[in-house]
Amino acid sequence: MQQFLDYLRINAGVTEEQIKLLAHRVQSRRFEKGEFLLDRGQVLKCTYFVGEGLLRFYSIGNDGKEHIVQFVPENWFVSDRTSMCFDEPSEYFIDAFENSTVAIIDQSFVNYAEEISPEFRMYNERLLQNHIRQLQKRISLLIGASAEERYLDFMKTYPDLTQRVPQWMIASYLGITPEGLSRVRKELSRKHS
Repeated sequence: MQQFLDYLRINAGVTEEQIKLLAHRVQSRRFEKGEFLLDRGQVLKCTYFVGEGLLRFYSIGNDGKEHIVQFVPENWFVSDRTSMCFDEPSEYFIDAFENSTVAIIDQSFVNYAEEISPEFRMYNERLLQNHIRQLQKRISLLIGASAEERYLDFMKTYPDLTQRVPQWMIASYLGITPEGLSRVRKELSRKHS
């Protein structure tokens, strides 16, 4: 997938020569809206990079309620690291919220890219550290921030998603009810009038 290779060149310092060596190792696939990339109970063996479209990463509670952990727009990565790294069945789902084209990055690709490119190795380490940082931030927001603060952070993290996903999904991501989200939006609108 050319978009993923371009991403590596621009962001990870991978050279044109290295791109040529990596290109045949990248698989890509198109997923139709509603199609699952990961179902609960499966063991995930890869990371996905979204070239086009939108994925969502979520769980379903015992009450049948959806809990969105992450939206995954273009140029973002998603994986269930617990499943992938520890060979455990996943507790999560990943599905295509829009028709999506993704690069499928398995461990052999990562190992080879790290072998031929020290820059990729450093970038991959930085991605992992950033992922941990974002998870810690998300946990802190969910346990200690107001609904308004969580919504403002959502807007900063996902500036174009309010037009792409329904309000109930944003509420699920924020850990509030759709009515609570409506109140937050009205209050913010009133403050900025």
